[in-house]
Amino acid sequence: MLSQVYRSGFQPFNHRVLPWVQSTAVSRSYRGQHSAIRHVRSWSNIPFITVPLSRAHGKSFAHRSELKHAKRIVVKLGSAVVTRGDECGLALGRLASIVEQVSVLQNQGREMMLVTSGAVAFGKQRLRHEILLSQSVRQALHSGQNQLKEMAIPVLEARACAAAGQSGLMALYEAMFTQYSICAAQILVTNLDFHDEQKRRNLNGTLHELLRMNIVPIVNTNDAVVPPAEPNSDLQGVNVISVKDNDSLAARLAVEMKTDLLIVLSDVEGLFDSPPGSDDAKLIDTFYPGDQQSVTFGTKSRVGMGGMEAKVKAALWALQGGTSVVIANGTHPKVSGHVITDIVEGKKVGTFFSEVKPAGPTVEQQGEMARSGGRMLATLEPEQRAEIIYHLADLLTDQQEEILLANKKDLEEAEGRLAGPLLKRLSLSTSKLNSLAIGLRQIAASSQDSVGRVVRRTRIAKNLELEQVTVPIGVLLVIFESRPDCLPQVAALAIATGNGLLLKGGKEAAHSNRILHLLTQEALSMHGVKEAVQLVNTREEVEDLCRLDKMIDLIIPRGSSQLVRDIQKAAKGIPVMGHSEGICHMYVDSAASVDKVTRLVRDSKCEYPAACNALETLLIHRDLLRTPLFDQIIDMLRVEQVKIHAGPKFASYLTFSPSEVKSLRTEYGDLELCIEVVDSVQEAIDHIHKYGSSHTDVIVTENEKTAEFFLQHVDSACVFWNASTRFSDGYRFGLGAEVGISTSRIHARGPVGLEGLLTTKWLLRGQDHVVSDFSEHGSLKYLHENLPVPQRNTN
Repeated sequence: MLSQVYRSGFQPFNHRVLPWVQSTAVSRSYRGQHSAIRHVRSWSNIPFITVPLSRAHGKSFAHRSELKHAKRIVVKLGSAVVTRGDECGLALGRLASIVEQVSVLQNQGREMMLVTSGAVAFGKQRLRHEILLSQSVRQALHSGQNQLKEMAIPVLEARACAAAGQSGLMALYEAMFTQYSICAAQILVTNLDFHDEQKRRNLNGTLHELLRMNIVPIVNTNDAVVPPAEPNSDLQGVNVISVKDNDSLAARLAVEMKTDLLIVLSDVEGLFDSPPGSDDAKLIDTFYPGDQQSVTFGTKSRVGMGGMEAKVKAALWALQGGTSVVIANGTHPKVSGHVITDIVEGKKVGTFFSEVKPAGPTVEQQGEMARSGGRMLATLEPEQRAEIIYHLADLLTDQQEEILLANKKDLEEAEGRLAGPLLKRLSLSTSKLNSLAIGLRQIAASSQDSVGRVVRRTRIAKNLELEQVTVPIGVLLVIFESRPDCLPQVAALAIATGNGLLLKGGKEAAHSNRILHLLTQEALSMHGVKEAVQLVNTREEVEDLCRLDKMIDLIIPRGSSQLVRDIQKAAKGIPVMGHSEGICHMYVDSAASVDKVTRLVRDSKCEYPAACNALETLLIHRDLLRTPLFDQIIDMLRVEQVKIHAGPKFASYLTFSPSEVKSLRTEYGDLELCIEVVDSVQEAIDHIHKYGSSHTDVIVTENEKTAEFFLQHVDSACVFWNASTRFSDGYRFGLGAEVGISTSRIHARGPVGLEGLLTTKWLLRGQDHVVSDFSEHGSLKYLHENLPVPQRNTN
């Protein structure tokens, strides 16, 4: 086999370097393939770099996030992954994708091995074809074409199919790997090869040599001569697992080769607590030794020798030997195209086997607790929910010393790691906590009539009345960066509206978030709903949280525009409420007051430049250029140390202009500002619609007609006249607080307070009413009368 490798032009080399190719023809071929390799690099989320992979073997990874450090990886392809749905022939598209992913990881400097099924299916396809061709021509002509298709094919013996299919399977793998300038080598084994000490050493030496030469070993059981498994030998120790199928083979190989990670691909998403497809089956994200009693195994898949129970036994055996294991779906068209690389990146795919149980609940369990706690919260009386919020406001002032001490720890740890604006967001103070408490009391006061408020009443017919009432959305996931003051604000809004809440804060505010969450749970405990608000402290990535579509009803990101964009991209079937950018404009009209302009510009840009409602682009009417008003604006910005970027039109008026802006769609989030010139209010509106983000836009003018034109025609969530952009805020709007600012055009828009966290349901009360009574010949007629709605409690 090695001689074939050398004849192919490969020489021994360091595993981190792509092989040199000897022949000129092959070298040209390699250069031709190079563009394909570049495509793979950009296709994969894993950067094409040499990553730090070395680690001492003997202990498996405790958490998914550590899988990115796996150096030696075994990928086991089950029969259902490799074969087509008709069990006759190979699923070429899936195989091509798997080879592509394995090649990406191999070219990163990892050592990849494949354990593959498929020889029997490939051989069955070949032998069936041969049998059909061997039918006599006379019989074929006599039977006719239709009967020929239905001719009986004898049952084919699996060993014969394996013998006929193995060479073709390997040839296919070799052709596919060649596309990525990677050589593959075939190794056939039986159980005896592991039990015989000399054979085992030979196998081990061969595999190590292949890996050293950057060759991908493709291992399979020699099904043509495979002996029966050793009886009663399973799981008696790390050296005696019996090779019964490719699951046990992969586990044995992984431990034998001191592998970091074993990926087992099958036709199910992973391990479920009951047979997949059953009504209450739940995917187990992380499985721990000893949890077998909590799982009910179903039947094995349509093809292959081992079912899920065999996979779990093999996985636990490999885990005992120091190899981490993930069982995942390799057949799902939406995920199989990147399942292997996703697993290695640490994404939440399939079932991860770990020996280290977390101290607290999993995020899935937290989601369930938030759901049940939120439903209990929604059943409380409005006065009880208000009491909880009032109590939380009191705790914020009573426990100020402890809160500020925790915040000090965060600030000390963040010093030198976070930029100035982010440090300012992270910082808490006595005044901030007092303002928070005031805001929470506003929320409590306005929450008395939020849940269960009647929006509409209709008399459908006599004794048949319909009501539309407000109800909580369900479970909210709020992801926020830096700002720990966000936690009590959002918690109070969720409590007031009866929503369950999952909070994911940035690690830079871990100490502050922890104590604020403990105070929130203390307030919730007064009415027995402590679990309604959960703080996610596990190591789940944001993208993994966005996959929990069965637990989360709405995601609200609060943070940088990049964070919001990432969440909007990662959300899988869960609505996201928020704004991706805060590109706020201020238009200074020709009729603007000199006394007002500099105050408004300074407050909008300089008071808190990191906020999403800070001014980013200043539009100035052309008639104001080279006037005292314009000079006054520039002088103020210079004093405030604001870096100015000139828009294209503004730059054309200047001999020596500031640096021309790279993009008119920039959110600086710092003391930087773009200035552009416009000829009219209509041109200002057109500019805002083209380059703005529909967040907050302002006009400064003394002309009421111009102002009203601007207010009516600018299509943004917040549009102001002679007021700072910084007023775009839930607290300043009198909402008490906000969960965020939404620039979407459905549900909620602008600062989102109580109303934005409610939806509605319909209540119909009748007396034995049926639709047939309202038919053309029925006895009843629809009335559809609007009824008065009870007045809201405004106290």
